[in-house]
Amino acid sequence: MIPTLEWTPKGVNFIDQTKLPLEETYVLATSYEEVADVIVTMVVRGAPAIGVAAAYGVAIGAKDSKAATIADFAPEFETICAKLASTRPTAVNLFWAIDRMKKLFATLVAEKASMSTVKERILTEAHAMYEEDIAACKAMGAFGGVRMPDAGGVLTHCNAGALATCGYGTALGVIRSAVEHGKKIKVYADETRPFLQGARLTAWELMHDGIDTTVICDNMAASLMRAGKIQAVVVGADRIAANGDFANKIGTYNVAILAKEHGIPFYVAAPWSTIDMKTPNGEAIPIEERSPVEVTHHGGKQLTPNGVGICNPAFDMTPAKYVTAIFTERGTLEAPYREALAKMA
Repeated sequence: MIPTLEWTPKGVNFIDQTKLPLEETYVLATSYEEVADVIVTMVVRGAPAIGVAAAYGVAIGAKDSKAATIADFAPEFETICAKLASTRPTAVNLFWAIDRMKKLFATLVAEKASMSTVKERILTEAHAMYEEDIAACKAMGAFGGVRMPDAGGVLTHCNAGALATCGYGTALGVIRSAVEHGKKIKVYADETRPFLQGARLTAWELMHDGIDTTVICDNMAASLMRAGKIQAVVVGADRIAANGDFANKIGTYNVAILAKEHGIPFYVAAPWSTIDMKTPNGEAIPIEERSPVEVTHHGGKQLTPNGVGICNPAFDMTPAKYVTAIFTERGTLEAPYREALAKMA
């Protein structure tokens, strides 16, 4: 599998997704601050991968601590968690991973664990999250693969593949599973402006696997749907609210409306850690606003006039009414989503 991130004795090694597809290089984060920077700069991105990266960030912070006792380490632990939690606001997997580490730490405090035990247990927990993510992707891929057409075009937006997870992928895991079971799928990948995750990342990893892939501009989807070239849409998610509304990369909402208009099934694939039962609906999901430079410049070249206003939300919210089904590692969910999610929870 594509090595999105990997624990090493020196730190966490990340494939640099800002350099793909033309340059396959790696960034070694040797401190929790460097892990936080890797998340902010989108060297690593994708909700599941961000969550596991944060878990490893906590593990590095614990490993490097000079604290003699767990009581001495407690304030430092809170600082580490706060730093990592501040990196990106929308992907709920980030907070899920940090909360999981906090629960473990509370248990270790109650046990009055030694610092050597604290360091070992926190790293073991991060490794467990890594393995669980890959298993979850393969499970949801199997659930979703059966819903893909036996032949035809499948549209995806952004990158919800191996690069967005610890391996295999969510939306692209669904596609991989379908192809592995003999379905003749042609993938249409939206370029996904302004960061071009579809053109750069989805195309790169699907070609890596030998899956038929065509990149299209974001504004081509409607024409292809009307021409009968798209039989299904499958995307990932960064947060799914308790009623089935979800946040994903900006432009997903457009695709959902177009799919509804053309009678094309629209699917979401995400691990259970992406589902936020504490968020009642999509309007309550925080949307990250990123740097204007991502819009004003491309490849170091300025594209817009000096002084022009820039709007650059990283995500948009798609109402549950546009979603045909949600694939998770626990199974497939269908409307009404509030009841289905509550039951599966």
